[in-house]
Amino acid sequence: MSFLIDSGIMFTSQVLFFGFGWLFFMRKLFKDYEVRQYVVQVIFSVTFAFSCTMFELIIFEILGVLNSSSRYFHWKLNLCVILLILVFMVPFYIGYFVVSNIRLLHRQKLLFACVLWLTFMYFFWKLGDPFPILSPKHGILSIEQLISRVGVIGVTLMALLSGFGAVNCPYTYMSYFLRNVTDADILALERRLLQTMDMIVSKKKRIAVAHRTMFQRGEVHNKPTGFWGMIKSVTTSVPGSESLPDLSLIQQEVDALEELSRQLFLETADLHATKERIEYSKTFQGKYFNFMGYFFSIYCVWKIFMATINIVFDRVGKTDPVTRGIEITVNYLGIQFDVKFWSQHISFILVGIIIVTSIRGLLITLTKFFYAISSSKSSNVIVLLLAQIMGMYFVSSVLLIRMSMPPEYRTIITEVLGELQFNFYHRWFDVIFLVSALSSILFLYLAHKQAPEKHMAL
Repeated sequence: MSFLIDSGIMFTSQVLFFGFGWLFFMRKLFKDYEVRQYVVQVIFSVTFAFSCTMFELIIFEILGVLNSSSRYFHWKLNLCVILLILVFMVPFYIGYFVVSNIRLLHRQKLLFACVLWLTFMYFFWKLGDPFPILSPKHGILSIEQLISRVGVIGVTLMALLSGFGAVNCPYTYMSYFLRNVTDADILALERRLLQTMDMIVSKKKRIAVAHRTMFQRGEVHNKPTGFWGMIKSVTTSVPGSESLPDLSLIQQEVDALEELSRQLFLETADLHATKERIEYSKTFQGKYFNFMGYFFSIYCVWKIFMATINIVFDRVGKTDPVTRGIEITVNYLGIQFDVKFWSQHISFILVGIIIVTSIRGLLITLTKFFYAISSSKSSNVIVLLLAQIMGMYFVSSVLLIRMSMPPEYRTIITEVLGELQFNFYHRWFDVIFLVSALSSILFLYLAHKQAPEKHMAL
């Protein structure tokens, strides 16, 4: 009876997560597109629902909600379903929609989709060869074989995003990095943009006048055709044609000016955004985010330092950070404190914050990425790719969040995930995080240094 009640609770939460994923799909991703393939919407929503359910089960592990056997069953069920979606269903449909966009392959699109899926499976399987991610005793069809490879991709993605976010967050929030933009700078750039637009209009008028003159003289509709016509057009000239401008040269000038106008427009928009950020930084909320920027910059330096230490000394923490922090505080202050009780509640809050910020940050990133590269033809493929990234991201989050939980709450998660080499994933995360953070620092430094120079050149 308790198993049925627990299953009802899990099913209700999955329906709610599915509905949220459906609304996010309709209101955010596809609000500017016509939804032609409902299977894409269903796959995205199901992936989101089962991904969030895994995070829900982590919270249930800490709070002791549901029977332990029910939690184990739903952990196993969720992992099996999410792996089925990520390894079999989503890659196949990505290949299917890619082939559907190629006219030459329309008749055999199912066959070519299977070929693409088999190609994906080959490289997906070979991915596990260079990494020490499994115990040798696992069979080829075990769940560990799939989740270990999904974990490598997901942890790599998480580390890349975390490394960039740890550097970009203080760079975005801190007013120290803002350029000094005045109204005179904006007006000067806008004046140059208007001058460029006037030049484009003037040259396009010259082209239009030349075309009208050629039409009136019969040079457009009465052009000679055929081989002898081409010979005649070369050996004879229309009276007055010498006075007409070189249209190809003018068109090249127009193309160059239009490219310049696009750059000027982007620069103008950037200056307006910077000016707004300067004004915003003077408000109370802006000062708060500026303070948070300094805090995150300290966190970024500390995270890079700890990642370097972990890599150099091949170190992986055995105790969750909450329990370790409480033990150090209690020993330092010499007070009586129930470490186990408070570590449970603080871990619940910490893991909850990690889960909420992970979901929110990933959805914001996916939305920006979708708007940047999607089109009416590629939108279905892009959404399926985002679903693939989202599922792998959340599965790998479970692998890493496990270390942030006290040992007594890791038991079921460790049993469900199998005998994976968890230490490898943490070391791999540190390596990719360090590379991503240092690359982001270099990239943002060059971009910040180049921005004033570009502004002065324009």
